[in-house]
This record gives sequence, C-alpha cells and structure tokens, in this order.
Amino acid sequence: MKPALVPVFSCLPTGKGPGNDFAAPAVTRIAGLVAKQTKPKTKTRKTASRKGKKAARGGPQPLRWLRRWILRGLAVVVILFALVVTSHSVIRPWGGAYMLRERLRLGEIDRQWIPMEEIAPVMARSVVAAEDANFCLHWGIDMSAIRDAIADGAARGGSTISQQVVKNVYLWHGRSYVRKALETLITPLVELTWSKRRILEVYLNVAEFDEGAFGIEAGAWRYFQALPKDLSADQAARLAAVLPSPQSWSASAPGEFVSRRSAAIRDGAATIARDGRAACFED
Repeated sequence: MKPALVPVFSCLPTGKGPGNDFAAPAVTRIAGLVAKQTKPKTKTRKTASRKGKKAARGGPQPLRWLRRWILRGLAVVVILFALVVTSHSVIRPWGGAYMLRERLRLGEIDRQWIPMEEIAPVMARSVVAAEDANFCLHWGIDMSAIRDAIADGAARGGSTISQQVVKNVYLWHGRSYVRKALETLITPLVELTWSKRRILEVYLNVAEFDEGAFGIEAGAWRYFQALPKDLSADQAARLAAVLPSPQSWSASAPGEFVSRRSAAIRDGAATIARDGRAACFED
C-alpha cells in the first residue's frame, strides 16, 4: 500500500508552542524565493521589449546623434544670422555678393555711403514711386503687386524695396526658387527689426545705378556731377528710372522709354508726397 502524499507545507509545524516559532518565517522565506524566481523573467522581457521599441523608433544610435547635432547646428546658424540682420538696423551692412562679384570683375567699384539726412527727399520719394508705391503700407511683401505681376504674365517684378534690400545685402542675384524662398523668409525679419526709413536708406546705398556705380552718391555724381542732397525732381526721377536695368539704361542720356518712365515717376513722387505715403520714411 502506497504511502499518502503529504504537502510540503503540511510538514511544517503549525499552531502555538515553542517548537512552532519558526513556521511563519519559513513560509514567508519560501514564498519570497518563489516570487524572486518568477518575477525577474517577466520584468526582463518587458524591459527588453521597451528598449527594442525605443531603438526601432529612434533608429541607430550614430544616426540619432548626427541628426541631433545637425539640428543644433542649424539652430545656431539661424540665431546668428538673425543677430546679424538685427545689428544692421544700426550698423552699415556690407555690399553683398553681387557687389563683391562686380568688384572682382571690374577691379574696383564706386561706392560711398551717404546717410538719409544727406539725400534729397525727392530722391527717396522717386525711388518709392518707381519701385514700391505701397512701401509704407505693407510688411515687406506686397500681395497686390504680386497679383498684378502674375496678371501681367510676370512681365514686371513684384518685389518690394524690402525684398530687394534682402537680395542685395544677404543673398544673390538671378532667378532661383531657393533664393526667392529665402528672400520671403528673411524680409519679415528685416521689417520687424528695421525702420522703414532705415530700409530705404540701405537700399539707396546698395542699389546699382550704373556699371560699377553703387549707391546714390556714386549715381548722382556719375550722371549729374551733383551731390545727393542737391538733386532736382527731374534728376531724381531719371536716376530712379534706370534702376531695373542700370547697365543698359542711362539717366544722363535717356532714351524714349526711360524718358517716359522718368516722367511717370516724377508725377508719382509728387502724388506720394501729397497723399501721405511718404510719412513712414520722412521726418
């Protein structure tokens, strides 16, 4: 006859008495050992599973490290560029890539910085009438001018004076979607940190008026042997008229097209003075 099977725990003394003092601690120790042998396996599997999912989401460690440093580098570049743009609200900017290219091509260029106070007000009004009649009304991008340019089949440009400053000082010339996108991103920053008067002052000092002649001082002297503060309304209009194609058109010997254009600019400058659209850049 087989002996009856007795559970392990039934062999342990129970009840009260001097021989039974170790019973409860023994049961507790055995239960703890069983728990230790089973729980770590579950935790290890869960931890490994979580690590695997994180690795799958983040990709290989070297790629994550490279991506992180690229993003940090781009952030530093953007911040530094924003600081440079902001500083030019009071510091004279350099001439830009196009001016440098012309200097290398010609050997030297004619340029002398002139503060706004030494430029005839009619010259500033003529440039606004010629290039950006809504200069005081927009935030850097003139949507109405862009719509008009599209309607005309892109026969004329829709760039504002602010956009031209960004192109001349910080970017490059030529048709490029990349350049246009950067121009559109940078222009609001210029409008935010510079005054309208400052934007026009920089434009008048970096715009090309003739081959190798950059800025209103060089243009006024080359064409009329005059200082910017002494320019007449007719001279200012003719200087503004050649801005779209300064190496092809002449302000001192204008052809029929430039003559018609300068007459329209002269009338436009007078209109701007009357209707208050010069208030943002005149004292």
